[in-house]
Amino acid sequence: MTNESNNLETATHPENLRRVAIDPVSRVEGHGKVTLLLDENDRIHQVRLHIVEFRGFEKFIQGRPYWEAPVMVQRLCGICPVSHHLAASKAMDMIVGATLTPTAEKVRRLMHYGQMLQSHALHFFHLCSPDLLFGFDSDVAKRNIVGVIGAYPDIAKQGVLLRKYGQEVIRVTSGKRVHGTGSIPGGVNKNVSIEERDYLLKDVDQIVAWSADAVGIARKLFEQNLDLYNEFGTFRAHTLNLVRADGGMDLYHGGLRARSMDGETLFDNFDYSRYWDVIFEDVKPWSYMKFPFLRSIGPEQGWYRVGPLTRVAQSDFIPSSLANQARKVFMAFNGGSAAKATLGTHWARMIEMLHSAEMIRELLHDPDLQGNDLVAKGERQERGVGVIEAPRGTLIHHYKVDESDQIVRCNLIVSTTHNNQAMNEAIRQVARQYLDGKKLTEGLLNHIEVAIRAFDPCLSCATHALGKMPLEVELLDADESRIDVLARSSEGSFCTPG
Repeated sequence: MTNESNNLETATHPENLRRVAIDPVSRVEGHGKVTLLLDENDRIHQVRLHIVEFRGFEKFIQGRPYWEAPVMVQRLCGICPVSHHLAASKAMDMIVGATLTPTAEKVRRLMHYGQMLQSHALHFFHLCSPDLLFGFDSDVAKRNIVGVIGAYPDIAKQGVLLRKYGQEVIRVTSGKRVHGTGSIPGGVNKNVSIEERDYLLKDVDQIVAWSADAVGIARKLFEQNLDLYNEFGTFRAHTLNLVRADGGMDLYHGGLRARSMDGETLFDNFDYSRYWDVIFEDVKPWSYMKFPFLRSIGPEQGWYRVGPLTRVAQSDFIPSSLANQARKVFMAFNGGSAAKATLGTHWARMIEMLHSAEMIRELLHDPDLQGNDLVAKGERQERGVGVIEAPRGTLIHHYKVDESDQIVRCNLIVSTTHNNQAMNEAIRQVARQYLDGKKLTEGLLNHIEVAIRAFDPCLSCATHALGKMPLEVELLDADESRIDVLARSSEGSFCTPG
């Protein structure tokens, strides 16, 4: 096999190849597309996941007062607004020099576990279950949530109610189900009343039970299709996640842990307020999404994977009993194969959903939630970094503020961005396994989307501009025939495409 066929990122002579596009990639958040370049024998020479939308939050948030950031950044996403809300709040805690009160930290953690619960339920039951329950190349007419409701009504109902409960936790802690205002620099603006606590306690045991059932569904899928699930889009990767001081899973706070693809610890409990000492970002001209990498290894080989699979496999344990037991089963399954498989991410995601449900139940019994000491302050700083484990992986918010309290610099490395190269590796692996040399069908092309969906990407969160925005403008006549066309490259130069 040549280097070109091994890599599949850039074909040597793309002008001589046939182009196939999956546009848009469906059942993911945001808009992206995949392009494949094939020769006359249907051999694949290039596969790329492109992010084709640009939102520009890092730029237009500059000039705004810092206390607006936790609310503004939620508009990055309608699925994981709480994750951005809390990451920005943690950065602003550093700006105001605050150490959170117990009530503030526990209300925020409760909000975060509600976010994890609802997002994981949405992804598994609504977006991925059609592939997992019916098969990757099953009839496209039933491979959707309506088909799941018809064939598996109990599973569909549980998915809806699990998500609804997570949204209710968010509403109680932040004021609204989407784009709440509960977290502020240095704390929170409300506690959880006795009435709100009792309202959530009423259903929490059922939510824990359904989450445990979901772990069983994911495990059964793996057991029934062992060879497929072990091999599908699977590749070796370095890993990155937050862990607490004793190595246990912590989705809200901790230090950075990175391990090589051979399991060697590269750094552990690293202070995330200086993340740039260990992580840097590369860009490529064919995507709006950045390509982060570990500095010690470099841009070509230093890319890594984040998210549920990494967190469950690379944390030493999970600090809730049912989820920790589920983790032990997951790690031991078939000699550890699930913990290395791309499709093992679905199983790991359900373990995290169970952990979130257990932590919600534990926190609801904590009297600190009803405390009235909500906000802390300290010595004002000019720079703040907030890092959190969002549903899709490690999320970094970094701000610099001037003496007038205005944000003058903002850098966001969102979870899907960390996984950019990993997703490209997965779809190239699938292309080698299932598409190379074959006549492409809708079912075969869906295999590419299945690999992308395993990462639960949020493409709208993950956009970023490199230099000038690439642009192509067409002038059409009344019959929609092209009169002229002008293109601008990512470097800013103009040309007339052939």
